[in-house]
Formats: sequence, C-alpha cells, structure tokens
Amino acid sequence: MNIINKIMKLYLYNTLTRRKEEFIPINPEETGLYTCGPTVYNYAHIGNLRTYIFEDILKRVLRYNGFRVRHVMNITDVGHLTGDRDMGEDKLEKGAAREGKSAWEIAEYYTQAFKKDMKALNLLEPDIWCRATDTIPEQIELIRILEEKGYTYRTADGIYFDTGKFPDYTKLSHQNLDALQEGARVEKNPEKRNATDFALWKFSPPDVQRQMEWDSPWGRGFPGWHIECSAMSMKFLGERLDIHCGGTDHINVHHTNEIAQSEAASGKQFFRFWMHGAFLNIEGGKKMAKSAGNFLTLENTLIAKGFDPLSYRFAAFQTHYRNPMEYTSESMQAAQNGLLHLKNRLRSIRESADMTSGSICADFQQKFLAEINDDLNMPRAMALVQEMLKSDLSPADKNATVLDFDRVLGLNLDKGDAAESIPPQVQELARARQKARKEKNWAESDRLRDAIRELGYMVRDTKEGMKIDTIG
Repeated sequence: MNIINKIMKLYLYNTLTRRKEEFIPINPEETGLYTCGPTVYNYAHIGNLRTYIFEDILKRVLRYNGFRVRHVMNITDVGHLTGDRDMGEDKLEKGAAREGKSAWEIAEYYTQAFKKDMKALNLLEPDIWCRATDTIPEQIELIRILEEKGYTYRTADGIYFDTGKFPDYTKLSHQNLDALQEGARVEKNPEKRNATDFALWKFSPPDVQRQMEWDSPWGRGFPGWHIECSAMSMKFLGERLDIHCGGTDHINVHHTNEIAQSEAASGKQFFRFWMHGAFLNIEGGKKMAKSAGNFLTLENTLIAKGFDPLSYRFAAFQTHYRNPMEYTSESMQAAQNGLLHLKNRLRSIRESADMTSGSICADFQQKFLAEINDDLNMPRAMALVQEMLKSDLSPADKNATVLDFDRVLGLNLDKGDAAESIPPQVQELARARQKARKEKNWAESDRLRDAIRELGYMVRDTKEGMKIDTIG
C-alpha cells in the first residue's frame, strides 16, 4: 500500500542555522530523536501539549518518509528549579510540600497523568522513557569530564559551568551577551563569574534534609536541570544525535546550556537539528504558564466540557508549529465541529460503496508528502485532505488515501466508520429549529439549519417528522 516516492526530500527548520535544511540522518539505518519531556511536579497544560503534538507529527512524518526512528524522551523528576538561572526551590520538592506527598510519589503521579494525556491525544510513546533520577551516575561522570577539561568552578551552593570558556555559547539563541543582566528575574548569585553560568551540581542546603539527594565527588546534593538531557541523550542515542526538540522557551537557557556543556565535554557537535514549537496563548495574547497561574489542562478545560481530546489535536493542525497559536472557546468549538464533520463525511463515504477494493491515490499522496515535507506544514496538509475528499476519486480510493494520510494525522480516522449517535449539540439545535418553525420564525429556522449543517449534518422535514442525516 505504501507507494511513496523516496526521491522527495524532507526539509525542516533548524533553529541553530535559522533556515530550512534538508534532513539527512547521521546514520542511514536509524534516526535519533530526543524530545524534552515533562517536569513532573504538576499536570501538563495544553500549551505544553501543543509542543508534544508538534513532536508527534515530526516523528510520524519521519516514519512516513521511511526513516527508522529511535525516540528518547526524558522525565524530569529532580533538579528543575523554580528559577531558570538555578535559583529558587526544586519544583519536585515544592510540589511534594504543596500536596503533602513524597517527591517520589509526586513524580510518579504526574508521570502517569502525562501518559494519560498522551494517550488521549493519540501521541506515539517514545521508544525509550528515561528518568533523570535513573541516570545520576552518567550525569556525575559528565560533570567530572567537564571538571577535568577546566570548564567548572565551585561556589557555596554548587558546581557551575563557566560559559566564558565556551566561545560559541550563543550560537543557538543568538543573544547579545552584553545585554544580558543577571538579576532581571530576581535571580542573583554574586559568586557566579558570568551572568549566564549555570549549575551542574547543586549542594543540598545546610541543615535541610532533601528527599532527593545523592553523594558525589563534590558533596551531597543533586544535579542541575540541564545536565540530565545531555547525559541521557548521549547515553541512549550515542552517534545518532540528529534532532532535538522542545518549546521556544527552551532556546535561550535550557537548550543553549545543553549545547555548551555537551560540546565542551565531547568536542563534537551536539545534535545537528534543533526544532522548537511556538507558544500557545490564551485570549488576549497572554502566554500560558504554570508560574502565571493561568494554565489550562486537557482534563479540566476540554474533556470536562465535553470536547473530544482529538479535537485539540485537530485544532493544533490549523496553525503552523512555529507560529503562536491562540486558544479560545470559539476556536475549540470550531475544531470540534471540523473533526466531527470530517468523521461524518468519512462515514458517509464508507456507507456508499465496498471499501475492500480501494487504493491509495499516488497523485494525492505525493501532494500530501510535499506539504508535510515542507517543515511539517499541517495547515496546508489539512487543506489537501479536504481537496481529496471533494475530488472525483472513487469512495474506496478516498478511504484508502485518507487512511494513508492518517499515519501522519493520527486522528484515528480508521475508527470513523462505526455508526455514531447524533451529538447532543446537534439535537439541541434541531429542537430549537422545530420551535422556530412552529412560531413561523423562518429567519431563525434558516439560521439554525445552517448551524446544523456547519456541524456536518442536515435536517429534512418529512411527513413522519424532522430527520437528521450526516452530510456526505
């Protein structure tokens, strides 16, 4: 069934070079993909989940192009402090105090909550899950190598990386170091040599018993946030450091620090491609963030209000991953309607003919491949799906082609052939239309009819009463 033209190239935007580049893996046999996973001290918000949807599409596109992918995702269960520049409390310890549980219990609970969200959004699980707490020896060894090479120094609260000794420190962020002023976020450490220096190992505070702490050559404590990703990606991907992903908020600090410490230790390039998803903003253009107290979760914002979680996945496809996306209740309703309409159309197609004889349309497949291979352009890919469904292809070929596309879309379109009951929202609109007709309010009746049609249904007035059908 897979008839893809292997000659077509895949182009991805590389934050490191600030341009689209043809993707060619280091090892032709296997592509290495590392995605920064959750810090499991609280639920992931839907802004975080937008990034994971983008990374899932990337993984699916790589596979669609025939690449064999080795995907590693970390679980940050220690070392991520409340301040980006290594000041403040450890988020896991703080979460434990907030909920009256151990840090280990907090980590496990929110890890499982994150995996539940992944399943609801139909995100493919990584090949390797790795916890920061499971790779403490590897992190200590990496710090030891940096110490031997002269990149570290000791302060009262930990072992720090001296960014002044790494000339290419800003090659990812392109920041002006002269403009960076330590203390802008009330994070000041007078012992640091440079404002951008960061902790590799933090000492446990005197007279404080931490729940997560380990012995090291420098004293009892815990690793910094950045060192874990370097240690784990090197351990599990080795010579396959192809693509590293995360949100745009990781560019200036976390990913910049990963590159500095990794390349200082190995003397080799640390990942060839760096890809970042843009923010999700809530109404009014405000960035969603847990620290701002305005974060929305999949469970309390969407599922509790009756939205299919996959409608959020569908909504994410309407905006390119590198552009900010705005969340509103209206945009979510539009996405829910769009997904419902797509499934209704497919159900109608499948009821109209024998589906066993269908074949993937090579022409549409190549067009689809061209869109997704242009830096994962999902808005154009979704437009092509609609174009294909409206084409003069046979119903069986439309079905086969859309199921091929769903290898990338991940909308479970193979499950859309089961009969579905009329959604409550459609039934409510139909009842309101009946009432408007009885009152001879024809304008309102027509408006409601159009609203029902927008949801993928049509109403018919028959001798037996009003009938509701799906639109083919």
